[in-house]
Amino acid sequence: MDTERLVELLEQVRKSDISVAQAVAQLRHLPFEDLGFAKIDHHRALRQGFPEVILGQGKDAADIAAIVRAMRKRNVKILVTRLDAQQMSRLRQLRTGLKFHALARTGMWAPGSIKISGKGTVLVVCAGTSDIPVAEEAAVTATIMGNRVERLFDVGVAGIHRLLENRLRLDAASVLIVVAGMEGALPSVVGGLVNKPLIAVPTSIGYGASFHGLAALLGMLNSCAAGVTVVNIDNGFGAGFAASLINRV
Repeated sequence: MDTERLVELLEQVRKSDISVAQAVAQLRHLPFEDLGFAKIDHHRALRQGFPEVILGQGKDAADIAAIVRAMRKRNVKILVTRLDAQQMSRLRQLRTGLKFHALARTGMWAPGSIKISGKGTVLVVCAGTSDIPVAEEAAVTATIMGNRVERLFDVGVAGIHRLLENRLRLDAASVLIVVAGMEGALPSVVGGLVNKPLIAVPTSIGYGASFHGLAALLGMLNSCAAGVTVVNIDNGFGAGFAASLINRV
C-alpha cells in the first residue's frame, strides 16, 4: 500500500463507502506479511515511496511466484531483479503475470499505466555494449519508479567523439546514471561536462587487472570530477532507485 492508496481508503471510510472493519481488514498486514519463508514489507511504499523489491538471485522460482502473488493482492508495483533465464521460464509457467526484460534480468508488474512522478529525464549512459545489462537494470528500475528514461549506449572514452556528439542530451537530463567497466573513466569525463547529479556504476566487465570491477570502482571513487556519486559494482538497481529519488525533488 502506498500513500495514494491509504488516502483513498481513509476517504472511503469517511464517506461510509466501506466499514471500519473492512478498512481494518485491508490494513491488517500493512507492516509485513509472513509467508513462512519470507516476510513481505508492505509498509515500504509508505516509508520510501516504492514497494519492496524482490531480489531473484538465489531464490526458488516457486517462492518468487508466491511473493509476487501476495504483493499483487495489494495492487502495488512489483520489480524482481537478477533473474536468470531458467527462473524466467519457470515464472512464465507459474503464471505470475510478470513482464520480463531478459537483458536487464528483471521482471515487473504494474497495476495500470505507470504514472510519471519524476520532474525531469533520467539519462542512462554506458561505456560499452558489454555494460548494457547493468545499464538496462538501472533504466528499468527508474522507469517502473515513474521516470522518463532515455538511453545513450556505447559511448566509452576509447572513442570519446561518440560521447561529445551527444552533448545536448547530456545537458538536457536532470539526473545521469553513467555505467562503465574496464578502468571506469567515463563518469569522470561526463562529470566534467555537466552540472547535474551523476551516479556512477562500475561493472565487472574488463580484463584480468580489472579485478571483476574493483579497478572501475576505485577509479570512480577517486574521480576528479565534482558531484560524482558511486554505487557498488554492477548495482544498476541501486543507481536507478537513487536517481528516481533525486528526480522527485
